[in-house]
Amino acid sequence: MFLHIDAHNGLAVYDQIVRQIKFSVADGVLAVGDLVPSVRELARDLTINPNTVARAYRQLQDDDVLESLRGTGLVVSSGARKPCLAARKRLIGARLRDVLLEAHHGGLDAEQIRALFQTELDNLKNNKLKTKKR
Repeated sequence: MFLHIDAHNGLAVYDQIVRQIKFSVADGVLAVGDLVPSVRELARDLTINPNTVARAYRQLQDDDVLESLRGTGLVVSSGARKPCLAARKRLIGARLRDVLLEAHHGGLDAEQIRALFQTELDNLKNNKLKTKKR
């Protein structure tokens, strides 16, 4: 499992872990029954405090994404995918609303925002195609 922590994105580190694991479950990268790294292992890999990982794992257990499998560790729970799909949609929607609000307050009208959005979407698509060709 590959997680990336960005100390400058404005989200707490534990929240970044929670979101990325939920997105991985939503994408099917993590499937039901898959074991997640231990607290110590993930903390070492990300070079962060183990308490931060433990907090993220507790949140994921509270959200019924992870469950404890006695003697093994934490695994993705059987009903995790559907709520993770909904959470991903909700979280991304909230971030988009923030960006749209900032654009609106910045003086852009609806058509300018649409054009900017389409340009960025096209750039993402083009960059993805370039990456696949390599």
